[in-house]
Amino acid sequence: MDTISSFDNVSLKELLLPFFGQHTDALLLQSEGRLSLLLKLSRKLYARQSRLFDAAAECAKRAALEELGGQDCFSSPKAVCEYLHWHLGGREYEAFVMLTLDSQNRLLRVHECFRGTLAQTSVYPREIVKLVLQDNAAAAIFAHNQPSGVAEPSRADELLTQTLKQTLALIDVRVLDHFVVAGGRTVSFAELGIL
Repeated sequence: MDTISSFDNVSLKELLLPFFGQHTDALLLQSEGRLSLLLKLSRKLYARQSRLFDAAAECAKRAALEELGGQDCFSSPKAVCEYLHWHLGGREYEAFVMLTLDSQNRLLRVHECFRGTLAQTSVYPREIVKLVLQDNAAAAIFAHNQPSGVAEPSRADELLTQTLKQTLALIDVRVLDHFVVAGGRTVSFAELGIL
């Protein structure tokens, strides 16, 4: 669960202060201890400061990806779950991402392939193949978030995953997993036995 209480409130306040100044205390109070609500409130109330905060968050995400690149960091579903929860959690729209990996399961790149609405997104296998070939990937991991908060894979999710798996098998690229991120949960198709 993404609550402010899981952080040191003093240090969180210190982190937010340069972005929101005198409004920091009010944001912390109005967010009722929920980090995702704090971010949503900040975007509505303080657009300029929120853009700066989002830019800083994006820089931190890119720095983390640089650190992950070239490491065998995705050798277990748990490691991938943690990363994807951080990467996709809290988005207000549905996004479909693909992690491309080399033959040693080292991260090559993270692609946000498609962005949808609150409830759905369209995924085109042709575009997935183009990205996999561009990265010269040996394997792929798919994920999408569910802003609705329901982490269970739908039948459409299962069919899409099978289509992508069959398509990529034609070019010798393995599909290792597909994850659904919703609320505080991340579900692995491989762990459910549906991959």
